[in-house]
Amino acid sequence: MAKILIVDDSKTSRKILRAILEENGHEIIAEAVNGEDGLEKFKESKPDLITMDITMPIMDGLESLKRIREYDRDAKVIMVTAAGQRTKIVDAIKFGASDFLAKPYEAIQIVDIINKVMV
Repeated sequence: MAKILIVDDSKTSRKILRAILEENGHEIIAEAVNGEDGLEKFKESKPDLITMDITMPIMDGLESLKRIREYDRDAKVIMVTAAGQRTKIVDAIKFGASDFLAKPYEAIQIVDIINKVMV
């Protein structure tokens, strides 16, 4: 299963995502609270996959995605968005996101996306 980095400024969102992913056999190797922290943790932990919230303080998910992909063009990043962020989803795909997930989501959706991205 995948070694995953969760990047989200919401402690609750990180906790829920961690529970879903661990329940489905994935290993959470790090968590980050904003895009800047996510970039650093990515470089340190070398995850197989990143889940990245878009709207965060200090550095948002789109900027972090761009910098991660500059550092490692093969990085797999699933963007997590709130409803109504369609333009940001388009930008995320342009910047190299592997896929996206809209909040609120069901556990099966995140598992299916991860399985698809990790093939």
